[in-house]
Amino acid sequence: MRRGVRLALDIGDVRIGVASSDPHGILATPVETIRRGPGDLDRIAALVAELEAVEIVVGLPRSLSGGEGPAAVKIRETAELVRAKVQEGNSGTGVRLVDERFTTVTAERMLRERGKKGSKRRAVVDQAAAVVILQHALDVERETGNPPGRPL
Repeated sequence: MRRGVRLALDIGDVRIGVASSDPHGILATPVETIRRGPGDLDRIAALVAELEAVEIVVGLPRSLSGGEGPAAVKIRETAELVRAKVQEGNSGTGVRLVDERFTTVTAERMLRERGKKGSKRRAVVDQAAAVVILQHALDVERETGNPPGRPL
């Protein structure tokens, strides 16, 4: 297992959920929700620097058959902007795309089970989805010995 903090991004049209791992790559935890728009890439770059992240894991939406549609194209474009912004600061932080099928559904279910309702759940569902994405990526790497997903 590679060492170092990883960030996960659940990129939506309105918000970006952010989660991070511990330096040992064992546990994913929620960080914050970033509103999409001016300054969002700056905030991601600031989090990378602040947490000394070695990698960013971005959830890539796929269809049930594994194909990619228009949403995946938008995520790839945004992930490329994130990569360029982070590397602008001379960071060696890489970006990887990982399959995010069912992460929002899983996050919603977890929050419902914990009693989060309505606006309280909507406020943290993006972070919870980022946690699901990152925890899955960490588990895959621990089980296989290979980095998850594909590099951007």
